[in-house]
Amino acid sequence: MSTSTLNRRGFLALTGAAGIGIGLGLAGCTPAGSSSGSLSGTSLAILPSTAPSSWNTVLAQANKQLQKDHGFTLNTQFINWQNYGQQALLKFTAGAKFDTALQALWLNMAQLQQSHSLADLTNEIDKWPNLKKQLSSQLIESNKWSGKLWGIPQVNSAARLQHFSIRKDLADKLGFSDIQDYDTLEKYFYDVKQKEVGVTPFGVASNQTFELVLGTPSGLFNQHSWQNPTEAYVAQFAGSGLWFVFDEKAAEEGKVKLVPLWEDEGVLGAFKKIRQYYQDGIINADGLNAENATIQAQFTAGKYAGQWAITDGTASNALVALKKAVPTAELAEVLPYGGDITSVKPLQTFQADNLVVVNANGGNVERALALQDWLSIEKNHDLIEYGIEGKDWEATSDGGIKQLSDYSFPGYALLWRSSLERKSSFMTESEKKVFAWAQDYGNFTKSAYASFIPDVTPVKQAAAQMNNVITQYANPLYYGVTDVDSQLDKLKKAADSAGLSQLQAEMEKQANAYLKAQKK
Repeated sequence: MSTSTLNRRGFLALTGAAGIGIGLGLAGCTPAGSSSGSLSGTSLAILPSTAPSSWNTVLAQANKQLQKDHGFTLNTQFINWQNYGQQALLKFTAGAKFDTALQALWLNMAQLQQSHSLADLTNEIDKWPNLKKQLSSQLIESNKWSGKLWGIPQVNSAARLQHFSIRKDLADKLGFSDIQDYDTLEKYFYDVKQKEVGVTPFGVASNQTFELVLGTPSGLFNQHSWQNPTEAYVAQFAGSGLWFVFDEKAAEEGKVKLVPLWEDEGVLGAFKKIRQYYQDGIINADGLNAENATIQAQFTAGKYAGQWAITDGTASNALVALKKAVPTAELAEVLPYGGDITSVKPLQTFQADNLVVVNANGGNVERALALQDWLSIEKNHDLIEYGIEGKDWEATSDGGIKQLSDYSFPGYALLWRSSLERKSSFMTESEKKVFAWAQDYGNFTKSAYASFIPDVTPVKQAAAQMNNVITQYANPLYYGVTDVDSQLDKLKKAADSAGLSQLQAEMEKQANAYLKAQKK
């Protein structure tokens, strides 16, 4: 994700929607007794996006029970996505007092771990029965770094793949009832531009950046990566902003082959497509500075015919507000691999896009874990994630949820638990199919670099210099606001001066060591 949306990864990425998954329920759970009444104070959580409507009311109700169960209260600080990565990093490095925050490899997690800013949670999960019940052993093992667990993974599916969520009603109207390949998707965008007055084909946001051109396995506008979803793995040194593209086939043979993103065939093609989309009005002209929440709001107002999504079961949530603006609106999820999604096995690392980390220098580990345990109980989880039952939501007969208000909490940043996430009553048939497919580890190809975490320490100075280069010269390419060839020349020259050769050599050295270790 995505500093993306998240988006891709992101996420990433990377959205402000509440998590919607499959609600199985754990009504019989009780809080971990070992800490009840033994903790005090306030557990401050640093979260992305904006506070939900009626958040103060929900928080007051939650704190009444939390105080009774554990002797402390919860407080939150929301930071908009555009500023979250930098401001969260500064809070850690400045020694601010807070317990938890959202972190990820696409944010600053590796950098924070390497600077001893994160608490080691390897031996903590077993102490908290409700939390332990919600985290499968496979999930925990997939998210350990060299045998250590540095964050609580927030997932509701096995795989996380960014993709396109489009207006199905418009696609049907324009003759695109079944979009399975990138060329057809592109034709849909251009038909929208030509025939739907006042509707921009696709909305991009400032937090998506690199996700628009690359990912594991596919960059959003990288047609080559959609057609070859097992070909490439991507990685960066934390804080550098510079992504390297690895040849997956070479890795399977024990060899390391990597290039900086601008030397990858698919990325170059994506840069050129995005530039054309910008010039043709296929994407919004303000994407470089547009806040993700603003793009989402405009999408639900009917201003866009598509937006970023990920396989977490939340894309259909947009229908709640969208149908108020456009009563006939429908949504469909498009992963343009060139055929039915069940015919491909895209590359995955199975690492969580998002993790809740504990502040090692200004937080309380026991209090943070007590909160995570408390949030692993169905009634507590539902209150924070969905709001007040009967006012913000109501349960459906199948254990799902019908939303009654616009309450939207970023559950992926604090309390996603696969078996507690409720499936939205608004989930489309299209998303049901995609979401079910994403649940099964067997539907995907595990990358040879699945647990590879580059250590920035040997190249920390060069990484910091490179980050400035990427911000100045690569970000405009991600959004198509400048000529590709001339901007690439500037990017390459600046990258060379900032230490590209040093970063690339160190990345190759660490990747070789990783592959050799995997053979032992």
